[in-house]
Amino acid sequence: MRINPESFAFMVLLGLLAAVPYSGIDINLPALAATGSTFGVSASDVGLTTSAFMLSLATAPLIYGPASDRLGRKPILAFGLALFVAASFGCALASSLPALLVCRFIQGIGAAATATTFAIIRDLFDGTAARGGIANVMVAVNVATVIAPTAGAALLAAAGWQSIYATQAAMGLALLVVVMFRFAESATIAPSARLVPAAVIHSYRRVLTHPVSLPYILVGAAGGAMVFAYVTGASLFFVGAVGLSPEQFGLIFSACSASVMGGAFLDGQLGRRGISSACMLATGLTLSAAASVVLLAMTLTGWMPTVPVAALLMAVALGFGLSVPNVVSATMQHFPDIAGAVSAAAGSIQLIAGAISSGLVAACFDGRTALSTTVVMAASALLALVLYFLVARPADRRLQSQTIERLMRAGSMPKSTAS
Repeated sequence: MRINPESFAFMVLLGLLAAVPYSGIDINLPALAATGSTFGVSASDVGLTTSAFMLSLATAPLIYGPASDRLGRKPILAFGLALFVAASFGCALASSLPALLVCRFIQGIGAAATATTFAIIRDLFDGTAARGGIANVMVAVNVATVIAPTAGAALLAAAGWQSIYATQAAMGLALLVVVMFRFAESATIAPSARLVPAAVIHSYRRVLTHPVSLPYILVGAAGGAMVFAYVTGASLFFVGAVGLSPEQFGLIFSACSASVMGGAFLDGQLGRRGISSACMLATGLTLSAAASVVLLAMTLTGWMPTVPVAALLMAVALGFGLSVPNVVSATMQHFPDIAGAVSAAAGSIQLIAGAISSGLVAACFDGRTALSTTVVMAASALLALVLYFLVARPADRRLQSQTIERLMRAGSMPKSTAS
């Protein structure tokens, strides 16, 4: 029996699929030092395995997206999960750092197939329903980011770092079985659709030249850069400069993840009550930008007490949670036929922007203050806000007006409906 797309179980499945890449990063963080000890290298050297995972995670969707539009979501998910399982076992059995690096890169290629999750939502839902589905997936992803580091630490203490990768393999295998036997294909595939380079290039050209989707992709990329700046800089500041213990920083990190969850959940609930996507997006972006600017001002004055700083970071995260479901929905709504390509383009651009912001924060960190973090966060948040109000929102309104005028000229929409 297939899982009903309208059911809670189906949303749980999508959430678990979307969480695979994020859990693949966070669950391994507690084991970097132990893994390095096994191979006789430093923890920072083992950190390259995370970079290898993220590199393939950013690039592989560019192939998976168009492939899923032409072959279907199910075969792409099945292939990716199978590859993830095999690579996870390879990581557990790795006898050297180079072997682990290769397996982590392949593991990222497999995990990247789950980027089709948002395309599946676009296949099955529209409007408020799609926005609510994206919000539910965001909640699941952030649950994974809260649980994964603790789970990784527990597995490390109980059975060594290899057990972390074995657990990932088991989770991937369970998802693979569900996808193979309980998931029904969601994409509508045209009989003439072919996976050829010209078609792939045409799909990406459509996305990257669209007057509405491209601005929303850039809004999402700026928002992603803000979050990556926080993720990189918060630990450098709180642990390296302030001197908080890893456990204390973990509480702050978990509180921020909970704030993202709260924002996404709140957006979904308000959407069902008729609050517009534009209203929630403007609110979320404004909240993140305002909190980021206040953090920058506090940094410049040298007044950075831990509790107010943590509260402002939670406000940034809450704004991000409010805005993301609406950004993703607006990005994908104009391309139901190539939702996979749209999702891949948006995700890859966001990861690239995040990598740049993360690198800037780390390279400019002075060892004493949060200046590099708050500068990049504020700049990214303000850029997202400006792109939305000055580019994306006006373009969206123009396109809606043009569509209404075209329908009225064609006689398919009465004037009272248009008004």
